[in-house]
Amino acid sequence: QIGKLWGLGDIQIGDAIGIARTTSERHHFAPPTLESVIAPRRPADKGALHVALAQFAEQDPLINLRLDDTRHEIFVSLYGEVQKEVIQATLVNDFNIDVEFRETTTICIERPIGAGAAVEILREETNPFLATVGLRIDPAPIDTGVEFRLAAEVLGTMPLAFFKAVGETAHETLRQGICGWQVTDCKVTMTHSGYAPRQSHAHQGFSKSMSSTGEDFRNLTPLVLMSALQQAGTTVYEPMHRFHLEIPADTFGATVPLLARLRAVPQTQEMRGSSYMLEGEIPAARVHELQQLLPELTRGEGVLESAFDRYQPVDGTIPTRPQTDHNPLDRKEYLLHVVRRV
Repeated sequence: QIGKLWGLGDIQIGDAIGIARTTSERHHFAPPTLESVIAPRRPADKGALHVALAQFAEQDPLINLRLDDTRHEIFVSLYGEVQKEVIQATLVNDFNIDVEFRETTTICIERPIGAGAAVEILREETNPFLATVGLRIDPAPIDTGVEFRLAAEVLGTMPLAFFKAVGETAHETLRQGICGWQVTDCKVTMTHSGYAPRQSHAHQGFSKSMSSTGEDFRNLTPLVLMSALQQAGTTVYEPMHRFHLEIPADTFGATVPLLARLRAVPQTQEMRGSSYMLEGEIPAARVHELQQLLPELTRGEGVLESAFDRYQPVDGTIPTRPQTDHNPLDRKEYLLHVVRRV
């Protein structure tokens, strides 16, 4: 059933309306598997576009924005090509912003292969930050996300704010792994910690050059974590959709080779009257192409339904995505941007 409500300014997709359920039931939304660069047709609208998309993201947690600070581009995550048309129309009608999208690409993920560890020690010659950070990364069960925890030996060794800075930065850093994709299903453990206590020059106030700050830990954490991740190694996974396809029986012979070319794998097939029903898996990257080719192949009678099912390891050439900020995988480049020296 469909109802219409208005006046709910702070509501988001996924919020419950009415009497709360007594069970612990949770709604699960499949992750978006596509993304595209969105840009205003009028360059002067760039700031307004960012504000409008931020409002979208607040209202709809399923809309993810990814900012490329290096190339000054905005990426929008998508569930399908039709969503582009919806976003375009909404931006024109509600914000008077005309936009265009670039080619849609698939969103992959990375998972650690093994364990890795790294540490940077305070006041060592190679460490320009007033902080000690040691991190270990280990694989975790599928669909558990990223867990940050403290090893027993580091508990109570420094102020809580510094631990918090490391934990928050670890989550931010893992949005881009070795191949540029978000790293998930892993545990990050802080194994070493250290800081320079608050100090000052004689008869003067607090000296940042002598005392650790949260910025030291936020700047050092990406170097340590990515070094540990390189040691662990990662596997890139691509999203797979489960499809349900109904076609006229006489088009079956032409449809099966197309499915094979698109790397779709029918797992069940059944004859129902004058129709064939096929179900199986297809890479998310090939769903749109199947949607485009199906009408001509089936005289417009083919019916396709698909939805995200799981991730599977990429077979063949590993896809990569450019880093969107200062790359901690390249120590020299990272330090030149962060501290202006190597």
